[in-house]
Amino acid sequence: MSFALQPARAAGPAVPVSAGEARVRTDLAAAYRLAALERWDDLIYTHISATVPGKPDHFLINPFGFAFDEIRASDLVKINGRGEVVGETVHPVNVTGFALHAAVHAARADAHCVMHLHNTAGIAVSAQADGLLPLSQHAMRFHGRIGYHDYEGLAFTPAEGARLTVSLGQHPAMLLRNHGTLTVGRTVAEAYVLMATLIKACEIQLGAQAGRATVQPPADVAERTSMQLYDNGAVEGEMEWPSLLRKLDRIDPSYRD
Repeated sequence: MSFALQPARAAGPAVPVSAGEARVRTDLAAAYRLAALERWDDLIYTHISATVPGKPDHFLINPFGFAFDEIRASDLVKINGRGEVVGETVHPVNVTGFALHAAVHAARADAHCVMHLHNTAGIAVSAQADGLLPLSQHAMRFHGRIGYHDYEGLAFTPAEGARLTVSLGQHPAMLLRNHGTLTVGRTVAEAYVLMATLIKACEIQLGAQAGRATVQPPADVAERTSMQLYDNGAVEGEMEWPSLLRKLDRIDPSYRD
């Protein structure tokens, strides 16, 4: 099957990029570059999307065919919930990626950024019957706060979109069984930091399971730690993000173009 979608054009005149959209474009391009640096990418597949400020039905996503390490702010495709391109672009998008991200954005008003990856550790833990275990402080961030969605194949239908968002619920993260990881954030920074925490939790779990036995904290300790890390719902990533952007600027600032 073809995974490329060349969307129709939304009606109406082109609207200049606002200052708010420009900031989101920069942050989203940075998230792609950072994911590539961490080797979380999967050739030209998987996606990170972000809503356009003031336009909750419009979101930005990577052009299909681009590797994460080459994406610039100006390359990102703006698309609406009906699958129509808004503005000018010559690039297609990935049809399954659009469908998954559109479903989550539509279901969760707080999901301003949706990050879905095929990282090896996340897929491995998603394939374990018990899922993510409270074997580390990183994992306890998601104790009682992670969803699971059973694998249904490559073709992503509206019906699966509805089931997937039910599986996600109000959680900040989800393991897609036999498939990958997903996080949502109120900002790009939050989705990225949550993903970094989830992936490290999965890596620690696999490393711990390579030994003969594992030790888990008592349930009340895991629950208390989860509440402490949740921190009354504070937005994550605010402290980490500027340092990550500085890191990128030292390596290659072209993501800002």
